[in-house]
Amino acid sequence: MKKGDIFVIAAVCILAAALAGVFFALKKDGKTVLVKVDNEVVCEYPLDTDREIVLEHNTAVIRNGEAYMREADCKNQICVKSGKISKRGECIVCLPNRVILEIK
Repeated sequence: MKKGDIFVIAAVCILAAALAGVFFALKKDGKTVLVKVDNEVVCEYPLDTDREIVLEHNTAVIRNGEAYMREADCKNQICVKSGKISKRGECIVCLPNRVILEIK
């Protein structure tokens, strides 16, 4: 590797970090949570109202302007481990149970 190669790699890394920062800074807060089961909307709730949403296989929670999956009876628990969402376009998917929480 030459000096020029290291410079190009460093420049690309800095540019990628800057673009990622801009992307996350410009993401807008969501207003509602869509709950879909089998790709059909079963309910929609505002993010500013705390509530618990009990479904057949999952339990979702809206609290303090964020939504998350608290419980699921699926084996891998990826949806439970995915954390809280609050920005437009973010979603949590429980693939085995075909449940989606999506911020609008």
